[in-house]
Amino acid sequence: MNSELSQLYQDVILDHNKQPRNFHVLQDADHHAEGFNPLCGDRCTVYLKMDGGKIADVSFVGSGCAISKASSSIMTTAVKGKTEAEIDGLFDRFHLMVTGKLKPGEADGLGKLQVFSGVSEFPARVKCASLAWHTLKAALEGRGEPVTTEKGDDSGSGA
Repeated sequence: MNSELSQLYQDVILDHNKQPRNFHVLQDADHHAEGFNPLCGDRCTVYLKMDGGKIADVSFVGSGCAISKASSSIMTTAVKGKTEAEIDGLFDRFHLMVTGKLKPGEADGLGKLQVFSGVSEFPARVKCASLAWHTLKAALEGRGEPVTTEKGDDSGSGA
């Protein structure tokens, strides 16, 4: 990644960290889930309002590092209006990207989510970037228990 692109990505992440989009409790949510990354203390709760099979509205609240908060913010802007199947595809490509396994040409459709491509160079941050996504999936599936990054497989080494 060239330094100009890297700086642009850092600027976008810092902007979403300082001014997160959709950062509030969604009062009329019909789905929600809590997520926790015990390694660094990131926490988030994702709220969804579904309309048929699509996400009509989405929001989050929580605390954590800049990567975690920016990932949650950008995720909410990327999934609004999408079906569960579209979100599954988006999550799969996002996960492959942050773990450095995305093949050239597979980033199409990721939009602003591509700012997290540099996360693959810092494996400890993969769980920070993916916490919101695991929490979103738990909310969609109606799982009642909090999601932790230590139960999945995100970096090849847990979550």
